[in-house]
This record gives sequence, C-alpha cells and structure tokens, in this order.
Amino acid sequence: MRAGIGIGVDVGTSGVRAVALGAAGRRLAEAEAPLPAPLRPPGGGVEQDPALWWQALLRVLRELSSKLDLCNSDCALCLDGTSATVLLADADGRPLTSALMYNDARAIEAAALVADIAPADSAARGPGASLAKALHLLARLGEAPDGVRVLHQADWLMGRLLGRCGDSDWNNALKLGFDPARGCWPDWLAGLPLPASAMPRVHAPGTPLGTLCDVAAADTGLPPATLICAGTTDSTAAVLATGAREVGDAVTSLGSTLVLKILAERPVTAPACGVYSHRIGAHWLAGGASNTGGAVLRAHFDAATLAALSAHIDPSRPSGLDYYPLLGPGERFPVQDPTLAPRLAPRPADDVRFLHGLLEGMARIERDGYALLTRLGAPTPRRVLSIGGGARNGAWSAIRRRLLGVEVTAAAEQAAAAGVAALALGALTPR
Repeated sequence: MRAGIGIGVDVGTSGVRAVALGAAGRRLAEAEAPLPAPLRPPGGGVEQDPALWWQALLRVLRELSSKLDLCNSDCALCLDGTSATVLLADADGRPLTSALMYNDARAIEAAALVADIAPADSAARGPGASLAKALHLLARLGEAPDGVRVLHQADWLMGRLLGRCGDSDWNNALKLGFDPARGCWPDWLAGLPLPASAMPRVHAPGTPLGTLCDVAAADTGLPPATLICAGTTDSTAAVLATGAREVGDAVTSLGSTLVLKILAERPVTAPACGVYSHRIGAHWLAGGASNTGGAVLRAHFDAATLAALSAHIDPSRPSGLDYYPLLGPGERFPVQDPTLAPRLAPRPADDVRFLHGLLEGMARIERDGYALLTRLGAPTPRRVLSIGGGARNGAWSAIRRRLLGVEVTAAAEQAAAAGVAALALGALTPR
C-alpha cells in the first residue's frame, strides 16, 4: 500500500512555510523561505509583486521534495494565503497588477460603491475587503482586458501549480462577496462595475481540483500526479492546525494583534462590530480581530524583559489597573471605533505591575470579544486553544483563564502550514 503525504503551504507576510504530514498526522519534513517586505506607496498602500510569492513557493517545495520519499507515495498539496490580498490577472493567470495586500487601505471610493448596494451584514463591505480592492485595481487599469480575473494570493498560486487559473475557496472568496451559506455569488454584485466572468469558481477548502501541471512538477520536484486542493485563508488554516473540531472550541491568536475564533453551528455576522464567519466543513468559524496584542507589549518591553517581568506577576490577583492597550487611536473588535483612544494611565513606577495591567487589559478585551460573539449567536467557549507568541507566556495564560472562566491551553500544533497539510492529507483518505 502506498503511503499518503499531505503537503501544506502557508504564505504569510514575512515568508512561505511548507510542512509535509504522513499517516496519523506525523510530521515528515518542513521548509521555509523569507519574503521581502511589501512596498508602501503613499496614502495607505501596501503592495507586493506576486512573482515574489512564486519564487519563494518554488524554493520551499524544492527543499521539501528533496526530503521526502516521493517514489512510493501519493501526494496532495493545499495552501493558504493572507485574507483579502488581491490581484488582477489575465485569462492565463499572468498578473495585470501588483497585489494589494490584506492591510492596503486605499480602496475607500470603491468601498463606498459596495456600501451602496451590499447588505449590511456582508463581509465584502469596507476598504479592506477583497471586493473593494478588486474594484480599485480595475479603476487603476482603466479598461479591463477580456478575460480579466480577480484572484486572491492563494488562488493565484494554486493556479500556477495547476496550470490554469480561476478557482478559489469559500474562505478567501467571502470578502469578495461570495455567499458560502447558499454556495453562490449574490445577485447584488451585478450592480457593480465588475464583470461576472472575472469572479472565480468557488470550492470547499480541501476539494481536489486537479493534478500538478508538467511545468510546476519540473520546477518543484513533486510528482505530476500530486493532487492540488482548494485552499483557505491563513487564519482559518491556523485554526485547523490546532485540532479545534467541536462546536464551542475557541482559538485565540496572541500575535501582533488579538484574533478570536470559535466554531459555531451557524454563521454569525455583524460587520458593525467587526464580526464575520468562515464556513469550515459542516460548521462555521466566527470571530473578530482587535488592534490590541503583542505589538503593544513590544512597544514597551523587549522579549527578554517581558519574560523576566512576567515571572514576577501574581496572576491570581487583579492588577487594580483599568487599561485598554492600543498602539494608537482606533479599534475594530469587540467595538468598532476608529477614534477609540488607548487607555494606559496611570502608569505605576513598578514595571511588573504595569505589565500586569497590560496583560489583564488584553484579557478583558478577549473576554468581552467572546461575550459579544455569544450574544450574537455563537456558542459559549467550552475551551480556548492559544496560538502565537503570547501563548507561551504562563502569567498571561493564567490571567486569561481567571477572566474567561474556562480551560486555556497552548495548542500543541500552531503552524498554519500544518492545518492545510491536514486538508491535503484528507483529500487522499478514502471516504
């Protein structure tokens, strides 16, 4: 019997990472390659040349293939990309524009067009959504050529591997306007200057779409029979990696920002509160992202100082401080207020107490975020799995456990690449 190998590729903001999983999810090999920082044109622009992604992808896949027994294995590959990173390409997948990254903020006029016709609960509203960025890029082109395609980061890379473009997935397509509950593009999109033919075909994450094209097989060292599967977004892939499977399983990402996700039986959407849901198998992944997080901590302390001070915190006792830690004005979730000011006063002379107050303030935001999701229809968290650098901070975990009132543990697997590798492995498993 031939072995099955699931290859997962995570395309992040700073690099590309690949992981290969074998039977029972055993990690067989991994590889990574850095990406240069995106360009930042004036006016809130954040752009990147898609060719950089492809070059990094080839590097990691060549390295990974050199570490695997591919002659006696069946392979499948799935990849994730940053949510709402968008480019326009021609019918053959050749880029017509640079990619607007997930945090590009220039599509304000296009977002106003969407706001005029999109339902109030649509995840495609706002200048950060894929739809506004696609319209912004079309306006920049002036006259779109026949066969123009709107593609996300994961879509374009998947197309290069397949040798054809035009496919996407439920999760990436959500902010382009796709309705994952009904499984179709909504009628209201016809009111926008965006050809219906430009929209991708949308599939469930992990769906086999075909095999590796001959050119990509030669460039990567992978067998031509390698299955290429529909991908997902980076945050969804990270949740899949944790092993969250049951309704009520929650995942908190303690990275530069604070991101909350919880598995629910039905979608929960409230754009006015920064809440939307991704479809994931038979369930929905509801959540939101706050502007608080590790970036605030790093603005005050380096990593070594954070670790040293944290060791002196008594997490069982309140700090007595009422902080709302932000780098600057503006919050997305659990309140959406672009003018909300950071609250970091008074600052005590004791740095241990100051850090205690910061961690406690972030834990309160986390608690309030899950409470909001519950009020909107999501389940109450039954456990919280933590990922990101902050998951290793024992004092922070204990403070969060006290305020959340549920089990809080660091996820054993935190690599988004492992999450999509599991999707790929599933495509090889007989059902």
